[in-house]
Amino acid sequence: MPRSAEAGPSPSPVTADDLDQAVQLAVGALREAPPVAWDGTPGSLEGDCSETVEHLSDDLFAYAVQLGPRTPPLNGEVPFVWESRRPGGPANAVHADRAAGPAGLLQVLEASGALLVAMVRTTPSRVRAYHSYGVSDPDGFAAMGVVETLVHTHDLAEGLGLAWTPPADLCSRVLTRLFPDAPRTTDPWPTLLWATGRAELPGHPRLTTWRWYGAPRS
Repeated sequence: MPRSAEAGPSPSPVTADDLDQAVQLAVGALREAPPVAWDGTPGSLEGDCSETVEHLSDDLFAYAVQLGPRTPPLNGEVPFVWESRRPGGPANAVHADRAAGPAGLLQVLEASGALLVAMVRTTPSRVRAYHSYGVSDPDGFAAMGVVETLVHTHDLAEGLGLAWTPPADLCSRVLTRLFPDAPRTTDPWPTLLWATGRAELPGHPRLTTWRWYGAPRS
């Protein structure tokens, strides 16, 4: 059985600077993709690469707005309209103008990331807000944003033919914050891919289901 989010030592905080670094590294890497590559499929995900960037942008936006109200909701999401643009597609509040091309798409990603960075930076650590994986704090939402950014950029890099290996220390901090049962003796980046169901890890079979634990650790 998974340990509770309160178990184990207090993790190093995941900060707004960590999130900003993750978003800027992702945007920089994705800018290297040729325009013709954007119609490809992102790794094992459905849809095209542009849709995955929209989905990532929407994740970051959604985390930012959860922290936005003076009294954030503890029992559900801020009630924006989340809708899909195609049958079976992701239900987003954020949709990019596809006529703006890949450059515009990455502006949407960078802007959504900046919203979450700003909210994490300015929200008091005592604040709590709803997430389906546990009511969380600004540190937790920063960590969630980092994980979304790193692993979805991995998905995109596979579809776009790009190299993508984020910093080990960044991966290690979000593993400690959100994945209390993840191995601590393996390389952090492959371990994060394993923890999010994207890869095997020596001695650890590939996960068919996974989740993180966003509840504050102290």
